[in-house]
Amino acid sequence: MFRQLLPEPAELPDGAAVVEGLDFNALAHDDRPYLVLNMVTTADGRVTIGGRSGPIGNEADQDLFHALRTRVDAVMVGAGTLRAEKYGRLVRKPERREARARAGLEPDPLAVIVSGRLDLPDDLPMLHEPDQEVLVATFSDRELPGAAAIRYLRFKDGVVDIPRLLAILRGRGVRSVLCEGGPTLNAELLRAGGVDELFHCLAPKIAGEPDAPTMVTGVLHETVGLEVVSLLESDSHVFIRFYICGASRPAS
Repeated sequence: MFRQLLPEPAELPDGAAVVEGLDFNALAHDDRPYLVLNMVTTADGRVTIGGRSGPIGNEADQDLFHALRTRVDAVMVGAGTLRAEKYGRLVRKPERREARARAGLEPDPLAVIVSGRLDLPDDLPMLHEPDQEVLVATFSDRELPGAAAIRYLRFKDGVVDIPRLLAILRGRGVRSVLCEGGPTLNAELLRAGGVDELFHCLAPKIAGEPDAPTMVTGVLHETVGLEVVSLLESDSHVFIRFYICGASRPAS
């Protein structure tokens, strides 16, 4: 259950109700997908406890996490997050695939893996899901094993060109992307001006781990402003939806 505080008081039974009516595809840019960043942090700003994000949020956070996956064409994630969280099939439950179909989307979102060196374990569950389509953006020549349908975008000069990656995705029909981190990829996307929204779950916990990463790892060169769109609460966890100030939002 979510208690909505802004823009007006309401009670929302689950994550599906929170995302109902969201049409990120209608906001796609001509040159790149509409991109939503989803992150959870502790009250002291850390995105991991003991190396993983899972211990930070609560059941409501996980519910909204998966509900957001039902509203986009693709889910983007960096190598570190994939390794730590051991990603498998992005949308497992039949009712969530049905929700995607009702929204006019493919039953399974495209998984976009951003990994320059492609240092992923061969036993990563996602790679062995035959129904999961995977697109890998890398500068490595490595081929990943597994049963998933894996395609590659290979970049040169030892760097994954984020603006070019976003342009290629849009050219291939991807209208919206949900990025689930990690912090280095978040910084690259923000520096490139490729982020439109942030969904931030602020958990009522203090990690006390000074070496744990924050939401962004890397220099942004200029401050990124945020505008509150909505505010919800569940079991003392606060869920804030922000627009990125300065990001263009095409008319739906």
